[in-house]
Amino acid sequence: MKKGVKALSFALAGMIMLAGCGSKESAGGTEKEGEKVFKIGISQYATHPSLDAATEGFKKALKDKGINVKYDEQNAQGESANVQTISNNFVGDKVDLIFANATPSATGALNATKEIPIIFTSVTDPVGAELVKSFDQPGENITGTTDNHPDGTAKTINFITEEVKAKKIGVIYNSGEQNSIVQVEEVKKLAEDKGAKLVEVSVSTSAEVKQAAESLVGRVDAIYIPTDNTVVSALESVISVANSKKIPLFVGELDSMKKGAVAASGFEYFDIGYQSGLMAAEILSGNKKPSEIPVELPSSLTLVINKKAAEEQGLKVKEEWKNLGEFYEGE
Repeated sequence: MKKGVKALSFALAGMIMLAGCGSKESAGGTEKEGEKVFKIGISQYATHPSLDAATEGFKKALKDKGINVKYDEQNAQGESANVQTISNNFVGDKVDLIFANATPSATGALNATKEIPIIFTSVTDPVGAELVKSFDQPGENITGTTDNHPDGTAKTINFITEEVKAKKIGVIYNSGEQNSIVQVEEVKKLAEDKGAKLVEVSVSTSAEVKQAAESLVGRVDAIYIPTDNTVVSALESVISVANSKKIPLFVGELDSMKKGAVAASGFEYFDIGYQSGLMAAEILSGNKKPSEIPVELPSSLTLVINKKAAEEQGLKVKEEWKNLGEFYEGE
């Protein structure tokens, strides 16, 4: 009996050892014994479809590259005061890389560390925001992707002035968001070049957005919303005013267009998130440093027209608009 028990004990011990040599699940996939699991802090400024999609694209790229990752996801919920706290906590936790989703998050991350690699996305003007020196020569520990394609805004403003014949364009934005200021200045110049005038209304919080939209009624022929985190988070209130008062609404990105705006010239935020994820994979693999990876533009650009929204906001849809872009029929 003693020999039998001893043999059984050895057998069980062997099975345990074999189990210990197996794989463990991590956020980035299956972790083999001895394989490094990287810790990435995700700092997302607010919750809305575009930023959410960018985060998903980032994570998908790392998974596709076989990088094992443990994520610490934090959302500032549009509150600037939260941004720096999140970044400081990541530094204290000694994460291997910070993914900063939107300009305030990227600024907070760079203020917190000049050593930990930072990859940003959904940033409109990385040079103007002083995140990088230039697209080709980013900072020592930071690079990423911009959501401002040089032709994107021009395509939309051309449509507003040439097809809708708008002479007065209302724009709602948070003057505290540097990326929004850059876009409004660009829209103003583009509109004036087309003989149109910009009517600006600024807000500080999402609670002020509906009142701002209502203040434009009777004063403008169309409304344009840039990729402003504060306003986009309350976009439904602008859509409600646009529908009830028959004011064509245009936006700066496709996810907001799908919610109920007439048109946007843009790209999928998942894609720029994915581009950023590929950059992170290069850095974590030790192949490149952030300073060696240029800032990238969106890889594609399309004008998309929401037929249902156009009709609800008093526009007659023209089939020849197909020559300018493509129609969105809904999901």
